[in-house]
Amino acid sequence: MEIVLKNLAESLILLKLDECVEKLGCCKCEKCRMDIASYALNRIPPKYVATYEGEVYSKLDTLSLQYETDLLNALYHAARVVAQNPRHEEL
Repeated sequence: MEIVLKNLAESLILLKLDECVEKLGCCKCEKCRMDIASYALNRIPPKYVATYEGEVYSKLDTLSLQYETDLLNALYHAARVVAQNPRHEEL
């Protein structure tokens, strides 16, 4: 059985990314979306798991109101920074 590392924080950021971009009216190009995601991920603790049991345990931890608040805060801050400093060509 192959063991694969998975960062649940990354999965959650990507899950919430479009919602955040839509609410703030940010650019939806792939470059801006990935800049927002990477900026946010660099500001929250990673949640790596290597087993199914670890994934279940970590998912329970990530369901906490504080973790979701921290995650959304990082996303919204990232979206504002990227919107003010886009790296894409003018659209």
